[in-house]
Formats: sequence, structure tokens, C-alpha cells
Amino acid sequence: MREIFGGASAECRAPVDAAALREAERRLGRAVPAQLGALLRETDGVADAYGTDVVWPLAHIVEQNLLFWSGEAFAGLYMPFDSLLFFGDNGGGDQFALVVAPERDDVFVWDHETDSRMRVAGGIDEYLRRALAPDGDEGGDRWRYPLRGS
Repeated sequence: MREIFGGASAECRAPVDAAALREAERRLGRAVPAQLGALLRETDGVADAYGTDVVWPLAHIVEQNLLFWSGEAFAGLYMPFDSLLFFGDNGGGDQFALVVAPERDDVFVWDHETDSRMRVAGGIDEYLRRALAPDGDEGGDRWRYPLRGS
């Protein structure tokens, strides 16, 4: 897995076991996308050099998605979130998600100020390479620009 980080500094945690992943899927009421499940079986989240959880621990993924899907906390403020599975953030309020209905590999960023949802990576591997890139970007601005071909 470290090869996808491109040599960047990242904190990885103990892997998630199959039982914990099944329980998370039961609570969520849907399967965790294959690429995210594979990553979680290697590490229960990834933090960048600044301590930002670019991939949240599984328990946090479940907690946040149940909150966002409930509709109660965000009704009237944002478009529905039920087609997204959030899995990480940039430390500034914007969150990263996979589209789960219909399922696709692309990673999207949700801008909490504008409620926009923009494709930022073709998959988890590309997302991790960009999120962990040692380019001095502490504020997450690398996500403000669409990918070529998006």
C-alpha cells in the first residue's frame, strides 16, 4: 500500500478485520465500495503529515455517513447525501466521498460552503497520491481545481 503514497509521509493504523467491516456495512445498510474496503483491510484510516485524516477510521466513516444520511441535521441546507459515502476530509470542512448510487470509482469533494460536489480523483489510489503529495499545500486548495478530462 505504501507504494501508492508516492513516498509521502502518512500515518497508517492497524487494519480493519472482516467482522468489523461486515458490522459497518450492516449499520450503513449498504456495502462499503470495494476499493475503500480493500484500503481499510490494510489500515483503519490514513493521516497526512499534518495529522489530517485523509481517510477516516471505519467507526468515523459509519458515524458521519449515518449523520449525513439522516437528513435531519442538514434538511433544507444541502442537496441529499444518500448517493455519497464520505470517507475523509481536508481539515477545513470539505469532505471526500465515493458515489455509491450508482457505484463508481471516482472520488468527489463536497464543499461545505457552497454544497458543490466536484470530481477530484479517478479512485482511492489517485486520491491518496494527491492528498499526501508533499507540495506544501496545507489548506487543501489542490482540490479546488478540476482534473483534466473531468
